[in-house]
Amino acid sequence: MQQQTKEERVHHVFEKIYKRYDRMNSIISFQQHRLWRKEVMKRMNVSKGDHTLDVCCGTGDWTMALAEEVGPSGKVVGLDFSVNMLSVGIKKKLQSKMKHVEFEHGNAMELPFDDDQFDFVTIGFGLRNVPDYLQVLKEMHRVVKPGGKVVCLETSQPESPVFKRLYYFYFRNIMPLFGKLFAKSYQEYSWLHESAKDFPGKDELAAMFQQAGLTNVKVKSFTGGVAAMHLGEKQSL
Repeated sequence: MQQQTKEERVHHVFEKIYKRYDRMNSIISFQQHRLWRKEVMKRMNVSKGDHTLDVCCGTGDWTMALAEEVGPSGKVVGLDFSVNMLSVGIKKKLQSKMKHVEFEHGNAMELPFDDDQFDFVTIGFGLRNVPDYLQVLKEMHRVVKPGGKVVCLETSQPESPVFKRLYYFYFRNIMPLFGKLFAKSYQEYSWLHESAKDFPGKDELAAMFQQAGLTNVKVKSFTGGVAAMHLGEKQSL
């Protein structure tokens, strides 16, 4: 049997778990992911009228939060390569009646936008699932305006050895079990353990931000280092 590429495997996972994805996020992070995002949004300092892009937007939670911040004079685009995940985001848009939100089907490795388009480009718990982290960061850097910001909220690697062991135990054993119990998807949630285990630590990711051309990179760890925010700026012309 032919080996699936990372991209094919991730696509299969998200096409399958989309209906229960939001609920599972809250269960497996013990509701922490909402608090982390709130803190990141505070640090971003989004203004009314801003144009923002949410890459690997999934079911559109961060996309919709950004839409509230920029208001009707702004614009928000949520982009994802899973049509099923996008269908959940589109439902949220219709329920909210916010006309300044768009959802687009597309690939983070090759963003379908011109250079220098957005005030903010975000990616929340999606970078670890792409085939090439640096390529996606370079694309995010390309489409953000000079003076704009690229922001990533993602799982990270805890620094305390004891906490790290507990974290890996949870990801490897408990989380797939939650997936089986609450989403009937043991294998898919096992994959999420793999993608988190192999993801760079915060310093390595900060170096990648710089390699992608971003400056003034700020890092904030959450909950003992299980997640981290990276925020970088595109140099003004």
